[in-house]
Amino acid sequence: MRIYISADMEGISGLVDADDVQPGGRDYERGRLMMAEDVNAAIRGAVTAGATEVTVNDAHGPMRNILPEALHPGARLVRGKPKQMGMLEGLTPEHDALVCVGYHARAGALGVLSHSFMGHEIEDMWLDGRPVGEIGLAHATAAAIGVPMAVLTGDDMACAEMTEWDASVTTVPVKYARDRFAAELRPADEARAAVEKAVAARLSTVPEVPGAPADPSELTVRWQSASVASTLLGIPGVTSVDARTVRARGDLPGLYRLFGVWMRVAASLTNQPPYC
Repeated sequence: MRIYISADMEGISGLVDADDVQPGGRDYERGRLMMAEDVNAAIRGAVTAGATEVTVNDAHGPMRNILPEALHPGARLVRGKPKQMGMLEGLTPEHDALVCVGYHARAGALGVLSHSFMGHEIEDMWLDGRPVGEIGLAHATAAAIGVPMAVLTGDDMACAEMTEWDASVTTVPVKYARDRFAAELRPADEARAAVEKAVAARLSTVPEVPGAPADPSELTVRWQSASVASTLLGIPGVTSVDARTVRARGDLPGLYRLFGVWMRVAASLTNQPPYC
């Protein structure tokens, strides 16, 4: 059994603030070790369930957060950027299941460090008319590739968003949002034990692949900046909804890859801090 783990950072045990998750932040070095331990709990669960190969993609920010020496020796690490498929780099139909560790709620939700991909710059997103963030877009893209999402960990708001999108995915809340930068924390050992147990239980039988998304799909993004939306219209296939909103149609996972290009364009134009 081959398992793929996509590891974000905002939904990791104990982390609540930008200083916990951004390089240079006063608690970032501690935060990256906390991230590795949550991921290691998921790896242990996968190995217990019979995984013979585990791939971990460092999917947060610079994508160089997990120290290779801190990672469980039973996993391979995909590290650094740019990555054409970003948070899902290296996911293939040969993988039997996707596990998302440390995920967070979408922009506008009152979840811990909630945002959609770029924090400040993306205000809203829709996939086939359905509100979406990193969770739903990862789920839909993985389904199009042919890989079921099995487990997701994060704060309670991320878990609720996952359940709303697909109730068959097992969720593990490691903290409970009190505001965007505040949470009630589960003790770290308790949270990691829960992650390990949930992953082992869910992967004891290989999950079924959910139905593929619409073909083609339609992705719509409302940006904070009209400049971003205007510039993106120079990309073939991108159309305007209004001054700050663009959309494109295409097959997943190609549409996910195209969205990565949109984000690189936006980053070049805005240079905004992610949690302002």
